[in-house]
Amino acid sequence: SDGSIRLHQMTSEYPLMQWNGSTKGQPVVALQWALTRPAVFFALDASSNIYIWDLLENDLLPVAKQTMPSERVVTMTLLGEPEKANGLLGIVLAKESGQIDIQYVKKKWALP
Repeated sequence: SDGSIRLHQMTSEYPLMQWNGSTKGQPVVALQWALTRPAVFFALDASSNIYIWDLLENDLLPVAKQTMPSERVVTMTLLGEPEKANGLLGIVLAKESGQIDIQYVKKKWALP
C-alpha cells in the first residue's frame, strides 16, 4: 500500500531486495513477472502507471515507466508463450469502465 516492492526467497521471511518508494508512494495494485524473460517484472500502481523492471539492466530503479492517461487501469496481467523464443509478450489492462486493452512489450524486455 505504500509503493514499496519486496523480492523474497521462499526459504526466508526477509526480502532479498526491497525498493521503497518505487511508485512515489502510490499503492501497487498488480505485479507480475514476465512470462518470457525471467529477470523482468511489471508493476501497476493506483495512478495507472506501469513500471518495467529489468534486474539484469538495473536492479535499483525501473528501466521504464508508462502512464495510461485516458482512463484508470484497475488491474493487469501478462500474456505470452514462454516455451517459444519469438519474444511476444503482451500486457492485458482492465480499465475502470470494463474495457480491456492489450499492448505488446518491446522485444528488449520480452526476448528470453
